Amino acid sequence: MADTRDPDLDPEAVRAALAEHEYLADEGLATVVFLALRLGRPLLLEGEAGVGKTEVANVLARWTGGELIRLQCYEGIDVSQAMYEWDYSRQLLHLRATEVEQRHATADGLEDELYSERFLVRRPLLRAIDHREGPPPILLIDEVDRADDEFEAFLLEVLADYSITVPEVGTFHADVPPIVVITSNRTRDVHDALKRRCLYHWVEHPDIDREVAIVRLRAPGVGERLARQVAAATAAIRGLGLYKPPGVAETIDWAQALHVLGRDALDEASAAATLGTVLKYREDEERTRRHGLGALVDSARSQAGG
Repeated sequence: MADTRDPDLDPEAVRAALAEHEYLADEGLATVVFLALRLGRPLLLEGEAGVGKTEVANVLARWTGGELIRLQCYEGIDVSQAMYEWDYSRQLLHLRATEVEQRHATADGLEDELYSERFLVRRPLLRAIDHREGPPPILLIDEVDRADDEFEAFLLEVLADYSITVPEVGTFHADVPPIVVITSNRTRDVHDALKRRCLYHWVEHPDIDREVAIVRLRAPGVGERLARQVAAATAAIRGLGLYKPPGVAETIDWAQALHVLGRDALDEASAAATLGTVLKYREDEERTRRHGLGALVDSARSQAGG
């Protein structure tokens, strides 16, 4: 469990801590994570799908020991799904039990009972703000670009002072704010107001050397030569203008699949047989094959030196 307020903490220490928990960050990402921790600011990570944005929140939770609380955004998400709602079924059971017991409660008294914390269902935002013990939670607001403008404005209001008011109960305020990581695949532009509230970082696909290191870390059985050839081939595939370019997770899957098949180097036949581990759309597979899978494999082997 890490103390993110440690005065000896610096970007290099953050980078080492992330690596210790199996996330190999570059200098830019390690620096912005350090600044977000030290300044207490939300961190907005943008980039293509599969570059490791969500994993930053996961590794922060492993490192700090804070609970990972995830709010998955989607079109139509509303306040009740993100903040809180009432457990109507339990309220109804309580009301019926009161009637059965023939208790003579006033209407106001009964309403106070029904709308108490006992029946309050805490959704991710309220859970993150109302944590009461242990290290600060990691609040992951994933794919915020899928939500609508109204929800984004509401989110900005919550992040301004880390408080939520439940009219029937009162105001919940975070004595120690959660560590907030917001991700976006940039299917639409996030509003400037939210960007100004956050520290921002664009997450690139790793270069080949770092991607090889990631593969070797996550799939230790895969040899250096195979990892480097697969990383080079994946990088080439990303440049083909595909509908869904492969992310780092697909690179790892491809290398593991070839390793399980007993391969220690990439060849055209094996690449063709396992292409479904790295490409997940038929159109992308067809485009890659039309480009020339053999030439792509030869280029990857030459670039990787094997």
